[in-house]
Amino acid sequence: MLEVRGLSKSFGGFRAVSDVDLAVAEGEIAAVIGPNGAGKSTLFSLITGHLRPTTGSVFVDGRDVTGVAPYKICGMGLGRSFQRTNIFPKLTVLENVRAALLAHRGRGPNLWSRASRLCCGEAEALLGSIGLAGRAHVVAGTLSYGNQKQLELGIALASDPKILLLDEPTAGMSASETHETIALIGRIARERRLTLLFTEHDMAVVFSIAQRIAVMHQGRVIAHGDPNAVRADAHVRRVYLGDAPMGTRR
Repeated sequence: MLEVRGLSKSFGGFRAVSDVDLAVAEGEIAAVIGPNGAGKSTLFSLITGHLRPTTGSVFVDGRDVTGVAPYKICGMGLGRSFQRTNIFPKLTVLENVRAALLAHRGRGPNLWSRASRLCCGEAEALLGSIGLAGRAHVVAGTLSYGNQKQLELGIALASDPKILLLDEPTAGMSASETHETIALIGRIARERRLTLLFTEHDMAVVFSIAQRIAVMHQGRVIAHGDPNAVRADAHVRRVYLGDAPMGTRR
């Protein structure tokens, strides 16, 4: 469903991503982990078209999307959330999701209908699926950080993606928010049969839902496999978590 071949990105003399090969099968839940500065977010930006690669190619569902504009890649079925929440803070929760639905359906330029009458049922149903039905009329910028991340997930889901990229979905959350968010992501992935790729620093989160894991270090993928293989990789433990057992440190 998602394939990256020889992907590299240089900023001047700095090589942020170097010759990355990665494949995620349809319906798979996969994670990219690594220390800060490993190149994870840059890799996501290359996949989603927010950055143009120096070399290499990106394929979504068999189509070459290298260098294609982000909104076009989104239209091909790839959604994304960001490390920092990316919502409309002055709109209500319902208006945020409705705006995303209208944009996805090409209804944004409609000057003859009131937006408040469009996609209401779909927006309310989507809010129910992400646990925000009771917050529909709350101004988004006043939500807790955890609820804002839930809303951002709803905005991403409004484009009806086949592949979803989540960049640090639990960053900054409390332990209870993290537990609830991971349970939510896992449920939605199963219900919608999504292909999911996410980055995360919390190893407990990664090993609780990821079926395959790629480990990045200094822009390169140094290991890739199922959780047991990655957990046992001595190189991974040395460059990422020292010699501590994986899953015990962030």
